[in-house]
Amino acid sequence: MATATATPTLSIVIDIETFERLVLRPPPEFSDDDFFDFCQQPEYELFRIERNAEGDIIVMTPVGGEGTYVEFEVGWQLGAWARKHGQGVVLSPNAGLTLPDGSTLSPDSCWIPNELWRAIPRPKRKKFVPVVPPFIIEVRSRTDRKKDLHEKMLAYLRNGVELGWFIDPLTRTVRIYKQGEEFVELDNPPRVEGEGPIAGFVLDLKQIYDQLDL
Repeated sequence: MATATATPTLSIVIDIETFERLVLRPPPEFSDDDFFDFCQQPEYELFRIERNAEGDIIVMTPVGGEGTYVEFEVGWQLGAWARKHGQGVVLSPNAGLTLPDGSTLSPDSCWIPNELWRAIPRPKRKKFVPVVPPFIIEVRSRTDRKKDLHEKMLAYLRNGVELGWFIDPLTRTVRIYKQGEEFVELDNPPRVEGEGPIAGFVLDLKQIYDQLDL
């Protein structure tokens, strides 16, 4: 007869700068499966949840309407490019990516080439995907601190992501992060042209911002 095991107790650390995120510190035995199961609990279904390389669980507030719109449009444009050219798959912000340093992060959009996607066993795709996408996009929402997203972009690079775009609709800027280089910030660009792994992709930001400004 199987014996039920108690759910590990998680200590809570309040982020006093915003009160819009919680940091939970699980015990050392808290596994990848435990984290996945934690994220599936109904009480957390509206929250954004990630895990850093130290094992801390970060619970963040949901994104507002405008932020969700920008996330969707960015992902839709990237997905349309990938579909048109048969260039792989694009994942939404709901996808968790398990990275080599043990963190599980959820970019607002990411592109995975077909050969890399096919190499992931299907059972592993059904949970948090163990993959390093060549390209990711992060979109800043009203509750996101810029320094946190900057650190997140650096974490992507440390784990092997080739190219990342940090889009800030609040300041209308875009930071471009590449391996071995300092980031470059563009001021209110109407579009951003892809390079390297996504050469040929063009993100139309003017179209997105025009809709926000209605």
